[in-house]
Amino acid sequence: MIVVAGEALIDLVPQGTGALAGLRPALGGGPYNTAVALARLGSPTAFASRVSLDAFGEALLDRLRETGVDLSAVQRGAEPTTLAVASLDGNGSAAYSFYVEGTADRLFAAPDALPAGTRAVSFGTCSLVLEPGASAYEELMRTAASRGLFTALDPNIRSGLIPDADAYRARFKSWLPSVSLLKLSEEDAEWLGGTPHEWLSAGPSAVVITQGGDGLTAFTRDGAVYAVPGEEVDVVDTIGAGDTVNAALLHGLSERDALSPGGPAALGATGWQELLRFAARAAAITCSRAGAEPPYAAELGPLGNV
Repeated sequence: MIVVAGEALIDLVPQGTGALAGLRPALGGGPYNTAVALARLGSPTAFASRVSLDAFGEALLDRLRETGVDLSAVQRGAEPTTLAVASLDGNGSAAYSFYVEGTADRLFAAPDALPAGTRAVSFGTCSLVLEPGASAYEELMRTAASRGLFTALDPNIRSGLIPDADAYRARFKSWLPSVSLLKLSEEDAEWLGGTPHEWLSAGPSAVVITQGGDGLTAFTRDGAVYAVPGEEVDVVDTIGAGDTVNAALLHGLSERDALSPGGPAALGATGWQELLRFAARAAAITCSRAGAEPPYAAELGPLGNV
């Protein structure tokens, strides 16, 4: 079981240009998208979050149920669902503004236990910024790491939600001893500062940096660097692409029986090249269709054949 911990929200996606363009609600949130993508790839997946009792919350959970995600770690509350208003540039890249005051996912409480058979826990995005929930997710991360579970972190920076950038950067560094796999975009890396070597020395076994259409690069603690190009695709939008990479990496590591804190180090050059190509292909499929619609296993084929 891979547990994905973090927010579920509604993306309001513009259907035209201008500030008053019509908005289409779409199910989203980085961790939520990661959970859906993992389950579609065939990994046993659970979601840990606090979800509203409102109609949006029910819709979010309905999709998880339909996808086969375990909901035993989901908390419920009467607070409203977080809203994220997306804007798309000419290349389909998305930027967001958020409506987060008093919303359900901010009141997440660290659980006493995780679902049976949990091997890995994934964290990221808004859930690690917005208090008091951020501290609860941080507690869960440290607890999982102390119990020897594989932990994955995608900070997925939303700078508009971060009131004190320096404080967040310091907090990010404090998480690294509890992280097995750090995945981030090159934009996140630039905003955070530091280098893969510095981050690896603090704890993670591997760092994976996504570079949009230019592909992915993995850095491992033994000094190795592995890179693959992006897959050419007609981009509709990039919503959920990074979350799909998260899921593909976790799924691939599970398939290689490498979901242990030091597991990525044992993959070697061939294993890493196959894993990165698999993630690049999965992200390309997501970019080829509107919204966060990650691929199913049948669309990708076996890990080593991509």
